[in-house]
Amino acid sequence: MQPLVEHRLELGGFGTRALELEGDGPPVLLLHGFADSADTWRQVLDRLARRNRRALAVDLPGFAKADRLDRDAPVLDQLRTFAHAAVEHLAAEQGGPVVVMGNSLGGCTALRVAEDPALPVLAVVPVAPAGFDMPRWFSIIERDPFVRTLLASPLPLPGPLMRVFVGEAYRQLAFARPRAVAAELVNAFTEHHLDRRAVRRYLDNGRRMLPELSGCFALERVTCPVMLVWGDRDRMVTHRGSRWVLEALPATRFELYEGVGHCPQVEVPDRLVEDLESFLLAPAPAVAG
Repeated sequence: MQPLVEHRLELGGFGTRALELEGDGPPVLLLHGFADSADTWRQVLDRLARRNRRALAVDLPGFAKADRLDRDAPVLDQLRTFAHAAVEHLAAEQGGPVVVMGNSLGGCTALRVAEDPALPVLAVVPVAPAGFDMPRWFSIIERDPFVRTLLASPLPLPGPLMRVFVGEAYRQLAFARPRAVAAELVNAFTEHHLDRRAVRRYLDNGRRMLPELSGCFALERVTCPVMLVWGDRDRMVTHRGSRWVLEALPATRFELYEGVGHCPQVEVPDRLVEDLESFLLAPAPAVAG
């Protein structure tokens, strides 16, 4: 089994942290969601390593250990520039096109990357992508009692207590069965939320991004195979948004996971990787340009 290597990369003008696997076959670029990190893909990376699959998970700009976003430029455009560079980097290293898989904000970015026919994208796998229907996910985050408490407290909160509040919010918002999520997975998420400044910065990024999400797609430009994945108990981004992708790209393979929330890569990594591998063995026909 290939070892997982953590290192720094420069992509599209942003420094970032990368979790990387050597291996064979089409490489997989993994993009996380809002306020998350590359760590959300560790279980998927473990399964891909067992299959000797080349993969790269990165912290998106503005989150975790990546460089901060430029406040004077649109958030989604910066993320797309970064993802473009990641695709080109991975394709050059492997000598072939790349599969782009992203969750939530990462799923939105993956679809926007696939709109560029000049990029070496073999296929795209958006997992509960943000940007369809009303973006309720941000108001849900801001209204969460744990988030409101940690932001409203007049006293400084020590790091361990911050992580408790953030971890509880993460459990309640992202998963169909909050208490079933392993503690180490919650700890990996909260590692990047050590103080209120980090949380406030993430929320600020979200507020800036909200108006950009309206009409952010040009799905008619997507010509590569698409597999859309969603949990039917996703509170953050409803799976009703799938209709927009399926109407625009009728050849899309759609996997709706019963009893799963917003992060299938954490809740059902085995199924997600099995579906990814079967999709790559027999991809859906490309959409006519």
